[in-house]
Amino acid sequence: MTIFFTHRAALRVAVSTLALSAGAPLLAQAAAAADETQEIIVTATKRASTLQEVPFSINALTAADLQRSGASTIEDVARNVAGLTIQNLGPGQSQVSVRGVSAGQIVRDQPGVKEQVGIYLDESAVSLSLFTPDLDFYDLNRVETLRGPQGTLFGSGSVGGTLRYITNAPTTRGVEGSVEGNINMVAEDAIGGSVKGAVNAPLGDAAAVRAVGYWTRYGGFIDAYRPGGTIDKNVNSGERYGGRLAVLLQPSEAISLTPRIVYQKVKANGFNRQEVFNLYGNPFTTTRPAITFKEREQYLLLREAFEDKFLLADLNASVDLGGVSLTSVSSYVDRDILVSRDASALTGSVTIDLAYQAPAALIPSNLNDSTKLKQFTQEVRLSSTGEGPFQWVIGGFYSDIKRDYAQRLPTPGYDVFTDIRFGAGTSAAVANGFPLNSPYNADINYKFKQKAVFGEATYKFDNGLKLTAGGRYYDFNEKRTFKSGGIFSNSDSFTDFNAPNNRTKSDGFTPRFIASYEASRDFSINLQAAKGFRLGGVNDPLNANLCTAQDRAIFGGYQRYDDETLWNYEANVKARGNGFTFNGGVFYNDIKNLQVTLDAGSCSSRVVFNVPKAHSVGVEFELTASPMEGLDLGISGTILEAKLDSTVVDGTGAVIGGIRKGNRLPTVPNFQISLNATYTAQLTASTKGVFNASFQHVGNRYTQPSDQENNPRSFRSGLAFGGATGTNPTVVDLLLPSYNLVNLSATAEYAGDVSATLYVTNLFDTNPLLSFDRERGGRARLGFNVGQPRVIGLTVRKKF
Repeated sequence: MTIFFTHRAALRVAVSTLALSAGAPLLAQAAAAADETQEIIVTATKRASTLQEVPFSINALTAADLQRSGASTIEDVARNVAGLTIQNLGPGQSQVSVRGVSAGQIVRDQPGVKEQVGIYLDESAVSLSLFTPDLDFYDLNRVETLRGPQGTLFGSGSVGGTLRYITNAPTTRGVEGSVEGNINMVAEDAIGGSVKGAVNAPLGDAAAVRAVGYWTRYGGFIDAYRPGGTIDKNVNSGERYGGRLAVLLQPSEAISLTPRIVYQKVKANGFNRQEVFNLYGNPFTTTRPAITFKEREQYLLLREAFEDKFLLADLNASVDLGGVSLTSVSSYVDRDILVSRDASALTGSVTIDLAYQAPAALIPSNLNDSTKLKQFTQEVRLSSTGEGPFQWVIGGFYSDIKRDYAQRLPTPGYDVFTDIRFGAGTSAAVANGFPLNSPYNADINYKFKQKAVFGEATYKFDNGLKLTAGGRYYDFNEKRTFKSGGIFSNSDSFTDFNAPNNRTKSDGFTPRFIASYEASRDFSINLQAAKGFRLGGVNDPLNANLCTAQDRAIFGGYQRYDDETLWNYEANVKARGNGFTFNGGVFYNDIKNLQVTLDAGSCSSRVVFNVPKAHSVGVEFELTASPMEGLDLGISGTILEAKLDSTVVDGTGAVIGGIRKGNRLPTVPNFQISLNATYTAQLTASTKGVFNASFQHVGNRYTQPSDQENNPRSFRSGLAFGGATGTNPTVVDLLLPSYNLVNLSATAEYAGDVSATLYVTNLFDTNPLLSFDRERGGRARLGFNVGQPRVIGLTVRKKF
């Protein structure tokens, strides 16, 4: 199934949506006949309200929605939420964008780049640029997606929107819990599965405890050629295990304390990379076996690994002061991430360029990137709790973050060849205190501090008009040090946190204004203007020794990059009627100083710089309906245009990195749609059957802005190595194609507390290309990160 949409089509839908707003009286009449349905309660405005009452664009997937759709990852969530896009770069390395606000691919060695979408576990911020935590969804109450900038209430990193995982809280209502077991088969040849459980227990009338534990085994689906012609199967298998423990303490009716600890560890034995070219395995070699890669294949000299240890300790405390609630949220995050990649092709390509002796290009080389994060945040806020027309919230925020990033490239025996090539003692002279036989090493240490005050107030008039105004003032300070060593480095030593070139700071104010008209309890029209921001930073020095003179001249001047800001203007309609719910809207984002990431040519470095102007404009819609008893239908989608409005050129007038006016912003599709149908039938007096089918279409995308220049791209495939001439072109279409996914499930529920679900995801075994992966401009490696193949599984659940 292929669906074609043009820019004109997007505009027609936008006009239709505005026409829908103009037909408000008719919709309001339909909504007036709405049946009473169970409300979804959300906390997107820092207070509890129904989903339909929130006066801006928001989606909330409940635990039942997640279970019905088979969603187990943030990527699965994105396919079911209008405007939400995930770029999967491997386990624990997802990038999130909302409404087309995206600056391109961020990679593991860019620790100073800030996120564009804030990620929260309940009230605690857990965002970390590239490393979006792959949190388990078990015993989750809902996932909230707040579209548009949320800087007023959620601060920096929410320039595009905010994603919130809301867990089930401890309760004194009684003992309850659940257990779940799963077994699945991935691509018909790898076994996965999981065991999970949750229990809630009252501790008298004034306390309760809730505990969650889980273990998941992931079946791999990538095969790797190894030296000698062997093939390792399913090298990207892995596991995730962890749990949450929360305690509710209520010493009085007015006081509530909820301390909690969350721990999770994710391990993967490889990455979801499908290669097109590898220095050691390609169609052009003659003295080595020629290899042409098929789907889901790669080449490895060394096995790869990913590990993410995540610890969160937080305390949510609230006091009812009579008409006013005082809330304090304290959180501490300790995170330890290791990305271990086979960098043999990367090191080998540099070795050949530097004219080392031939055997040096075959030495296995392991790139280890480690991130250690310690983050403390404190928020205190006061909010009104009465039922009057005037509601408000005011608060303060503080964060203190220390992030240590280290990169090592252990390559045993490499120093011997370095000293032969450049003279005895060279390797020791350039080590700069780092280990020997490691041609590149770096330590980058960051200290981030941020203070902010925020507030928002709403007044509801008797005629249904509601006005909201709010703002946030922030003050941010960043310090860092940088030290490198090894023959591939500059042997830099910038170790003074207070040196001018190692510091950046900013402050500013981000307002939000909302006008909402409630024609009835079930119909409203909302208008919003809101500003969001993403903090700037300082680029790392180029690996100048690996750069051509031209690339040093082009990219050497991008030391600092400024704050990115965005003004969002939107209009949306929220309506409910007899058996249906519709939320839809149009939006326009005016982006200033967009922080764009691009490869610095031959330097084996990446830089961030500001693009003066960009925009995204589009339409989003979500419709659910129950046309007959037992049948529930849903459709959600986004049509958008996200483009650059500025051109950036170098001193010769050449466009840099595809930053050309009219080019698309990267990573986001112009069109995305999801359809699902659920049919529930009573099979016996005690058994109910639930049958679900879903279809998801994700449009085409680019990984980086430069990918749409001279595309399809002819890469210089490798070097004079293995009998190859080094001049053979590898032609790659960098437009990531659109793809469709179909998921099916059938569930038998017995007595309301036991269920068994047989499911298949990606029924037709589509191979989605999610992002393009390149090393040294094609000299070392070219490939794509790909999505999960067909999975067939069985899940058994028991509630008590």
